[in-house]
Amino acid sequence: MSATKASHAIGQSIPRLESRDKVTGRTEYVHHLVLPGMLHGKILRSDRPHARIRAIDTAAAAALPGVFRVVTIDDIRTVIPHPYYGPAFHDQPILADGKVRFAGEPVAVVLAADRHIAQQALELIDVDYVELPFVEDEIEALHSDVRVHDTLKPAATFPDLKHLKGVRDTNVALQYRLDRGDTEAAFASADHVFEHSFKAQPVMHTPMEPFVAVADMRDDRLTLHTSTQSPSFVRIEIARLLGWPENRVRVKVPHLGGGFGGKLYIKLEALVTALSMLARLPVKISLTMEEQFFMVTRHGCTFRIKSGVDKDGRLVARRCDIVWNGGAYADIGPRVTQKAGFTAAGPYDIDNVTIRSSAVYTNRPPAGALRGFGAPQTAWAYERHTDIIARELGIDPLEFRRRNLLREDRPQATGTPMTNAALQPVLDRVAQILDWKTPLVRRDGHIFRGRGLALGFKGITAPTTSVAIVNLYADGSCGLYISTVDMGQGSDTAMAQIVAEELGLNPASIRVINPDTDVTPYDMGTLGSRSTFHMGNAVREAAADMRNKIAALATAFGLPEGHNVPPSELLRRKYGMQAGNIVGVGSFIPDYQKPAPATGQSPKATPFWGVGACGAEVEVDSDTGHVTVTKLVSVGDIGTPINPRLATAQLSGAAIMQLGFTMTEKMDFSDGQLTNGSLADYKIPGLLDIPASFINEYVENTQGTGPFGAKGAGETSSIALSPAIGNAVSDAIGAEVTETPLTPETVFRVMQSASRADRS
Repeated sequence: MSATKASHAIGQSIPRLESRDKVTGRTEYVHHLVLPGMLHGKILRSDRPHARIRAIDTAAAAALPGVFRVVTIDDIRTVIPHPYYGPAFHDQPILADGKVRFAGEPVAVVLAADRHIAQQALELIDVDYVELPFVEDEIEALHSDVRVHDTLKPAATFPDLKHLKGVRDTNVALQYRLDRGDTEAAFASADHVFEHSFKAQPVMHTPMEPFVAVADMRDDRLTLHTSTQSPSFVRIEIARLLGWPENRVRVKVPHLGGGFGGKLYIKLEALVTALSMLARLPVKISLTMEEQFFMVTRHGCTFRIKSGVDKDGRLVARRCDIVWNGGAYADIGPRVTQKAGFTAAGPYDIDNVTIRSSAVYTNRPPAGALRGFGAPQTAWAYERHTDIIARELGIDPLEFRRRNLLREDRPQATGTPMTNAALQPVLDRVAQILDWKTPLVRRDGHIFRGRGLALGFKGITAPTTSVAIVNLYADGSCGLYISTVDMGQGSDTAMAQIVAEELGLNPASIRVINPDTDVTPYDMGTLGSRSTFHMGNAVREAAADMRNKIAALATAFGLPEGHNVPPSELLRRKYGMQAGNIVGVGSFIPDYQKPAPATGQSPKATPFWGVGACGAEVEVDSDTGHVTVTKLVSVGDIGTPINPRLATAQLSGAAIMQLGFTMTEKMDFSDGQLTNGSLADYKIPGLLDIPASFINEYVENTQGTGPFGAKGAGETSSIALSPAIGNAVSDAIGAEVTETPLTPETVFRVMQSASRADRS
């Protein structure tokens, strides 16, 4: 490293820094952690979707040999007087408090040194319930007399949600409004008006590493070892719960075995904290794969969309009404409602737009962040709707999209310009790969074939802050201190490449320190495709700050520009021995202006746009409704890739995950009970489910405000994939599918309904 930096790291597909440790089994995970004297906690869960708790009898469980203690909410109140948490609303109790609001809610915990004894003791706890009416469907919850919560308690954590007020007598946690132009007048003058309704189902994140956390309370200081995507937020929220300064709470995070949004904010951390405070010993809770289904889900939703089109095939008006099933506790649902709400009209140039997006409480497991942050559900609706309109007007679906697409620097429905967003290039590339103009062989006996494409986009979560520290040690080696969590996406490697590019180093020589809130600085969280952009900018600033300090030190010694004296020698000259550090600090918060609550308008609603297009070819067995995806294409706009191989892997992973949500995955409920809460019944994609032709690419583009022109890639392929397959299926069968997943039963019913309609 010298005053003249080399450019060699950005755009290189170097191997991931942690890859050798992972393939040799040496990578540390919280599941491996064992502390002296550690107790294991096992959770008793409610078997009722909505009920008052009259009494909990723990005597038999506590008397079982080997049981250390049985804990209920009354015990927790002795150490945490106000035991409620949540990022958007302080509505979730650490254990059920007087009532349960979904089947699967934690009611009591058994602590034992042997987790098998703790599990055995759960069967000895008796809970006396008084059952209450419950509500499961989001539309029903809008109007039901059943109240999931008596009073709503906004947390005021995030600037864009600080306008929320506590209210009573409603299940609606938040309604986001967007109004642009005069929608009703535009509908009245439109040549054509189309209206359709679509549904998206609740699904589960299914990371291969289930939720796990260890709390170690000693000497009035707490250390949490946890599989979280947001260590800084966890520290802040736990400190708030305890009424402590943040420096008494330490959160340590090794690598994660997947997260996908499920491990954001508080999950197990508040519970293990209370348990360790009660026991005065370390406490660990590791959920089983089945228990994950009760922790957090994706929002199911109902989306009613109406569009007006003029005689030239141009969209002139659109109204979107989306109702999100938030489950029993808000989690980050109000932010999903807002962020997905403002893109619900699609990536189209429409002067008159009305959007109403509502987060609703129901008696189901809580819904929160999941890859795409609501954008895949809204894209399912607006892109299926787009295809239906095009077909009814006799316009090619590709041409209809091109005719209505938002162009560079045109304002999106919020009023925020579509800058550095490669909508046209990703759409054109998908069409090219699909060979769109070449006709398909439509029928082969009972096999029907179809082709479809779709566009998707999202606004990135804002406002958020990232801070980075680059530390040059006395021997010239380098450490990078960030709280971004590497959960498989390769962020450690990408961040090391940014430092290397700025300082002229080999990325492999940079040590990335795992998140540890006593050591690594603040980051809002690893979520929403924000890390490459937000933390990447902060890391670049920190490296530039270090480079400037090195140059200043060289100048102090009278060295000319272009010298070849390494920084280690500069430190030796300064301190007379191998000693000292040079520390660079950088922080980043993008320009942001929160939407006006009354209109949803903002000139800076998002720091950048996430953009992608997908295409599919399918075969449908008309005898059974079974769909085979024979070709699947995803093309993303990721700006300038930091690491092309990692970027392509991100596109591939997002596509495979969304393929499962499109074809097979659904949390099934009956009378308030989850009926398929295991991987034996809940089907995620395997290798044999990946299409024979599976293509993932990115287009060349530059994000002008991103580090070296980069932006996030982790969600790009997830947004447009479901409607691309849905459009292909409808193209094949000549009837419209309106809800996911596209199981054989669903597709067959649509075909039979269309056949009956044709005969009548």
